[in-house]
Amino acid sequence: MNWEQRYRLLQTARTSLVLWGVISLVAAMLCAPMVRIIDQQTDWGIFRYTPEGARSLLGTFAGSMLTFIVFVLSATLIVVQLASGQLTPRVIALVLTAPGVKIALGALTFTFAFTLAALSRVEDRVPDLLVSIAVLLNLACIIVFFQFVQQLSGGLRPASLMLLVADHAQDVIEQVYPAGFDPKQPEQSPSGVLPPSPSQVIDFTGRSGVVMAFSLPHLVRLAQEADSIIELIPQVGDSVTRGDPLFRVFGRTRPISASLLRGCVAVGTERTLEQDPRFAFRILVDIANKALSPAINDPTTAVLALDQIDNLLRSLGRQRLDEGLAHDRDGKLRVVYGTPDWPDYVTLAVSEIRQYGEGSLQVSRRLRAMLEHLIATLPEARKPPLLQELELLGNATRRKFPDEADRKRAEVADYQGVGGSDS
Repeated sequence: MNWEQRYRLLQTARTSLVLWGVISLVAAMLCAPMVRIIDQQTDWGIFRYTPEGARSLLGTFAGSMLTFIVFVLSATLIVVQLASGQLTPRVIALVLTAPGVKIALGALTFTFAFTLAALSRVEDRVPDLLVSIAVLLNLACIIVFFQFVQQLSGGLRPASLMLLVADHAQDVIEQVYPAGFDPKQPEQSPSGVLPPSPSQVIDFTGRSGVVMAFSLPHLVRLAQEADSIIELIPQVGDSVTRGDPLFRVFGRTRPISASLLRGCVAVGTERTLEQDPRFAFRILVDIANKALSPAINDPTTAVLALDQIDNLLRSLGRQRLDEGLAHDRDGKLRVVYGTPDWPDYVTLAVSEIRQYGEGSLQVSRRLRAMLEHLIATLPEARKPPLLQELELLGNATRRKFPDEADRKRAEVADYQGVGGSDS
């Protein structure tokens, strides 16, 4: 099993509801006989049920658990539909990875299977310990169900989903860019570090998709073994199709298997957050863009998205961005790969919202507050693209607000959009 296959398996485990259901069923099938053996050896008595009472109680609980399972699955599908329709389809994967759904589904499935196992063992003699544990599990699942409903109702709010995206993005930023920004060591472009012509070009031969992630340590090891330099041509998040160049190999002294190189890159149907901080900005910007569309006209949701974008840009601007160069232990360059720079992030985070939010007093004021705050708090090297976006925002304000009074209001920085400024 290569790295790509392991990555796909891990992705499936994170998002699969079937896996949690199967694990819960297997666990119940293993636990029920163990409890029954303990009951036979100890003759444990808690509630001392009659056979008729035990059958009636367990039958009712089993039907209730099945109803709860159906409700959890149905409610999850409704949340996915509402989130994709009102916000953006790119949050579907995050909804499916939420632990609350998996915990509720696993607990209910385990209890349902355990209850059926206990019901099947009620004969003339009632296995009191087995039945009692089944009853207690069902009572506990009622609380789990209430908790699931409460979390579900809170998860429907746009602010909750955007905070979930921002939390994931913050973890990814810390993982991808662990070093702090040092003005004495400016970030450099990897251009000019490669020889003029490659010794081998490896094309993509799989199914079309987007680059979800790649294994840098495996690529470094392959390059070191062949005493060569490997260039990964597409960036994480780029679309690739059959025949597109995927790798270029420079200075090869020993052959590198194309299948081994291909196994270091995961290509799928949609982008993920694991190695792609830009995808988090893409999600938040898409939410803001949809909120600013004429059909929805919800600038408050766009302001909520700007709140999270502001926090992420501030965190990102304080980190040293990856230069796309990987060396081995001896300090030799082994892998070159494309990475976004600071202007790329600023353009992605600001430009579309500025364009779609032209004419919105609320969005203009919040966007100005974000840009001015970032300019005041981030290092000097981060300021030029922010100043450029601030100038473009000023041009849009003057163009969309011909009335002088409205223009002055739109040029005020306001963290709440409207209502939070002292002016």
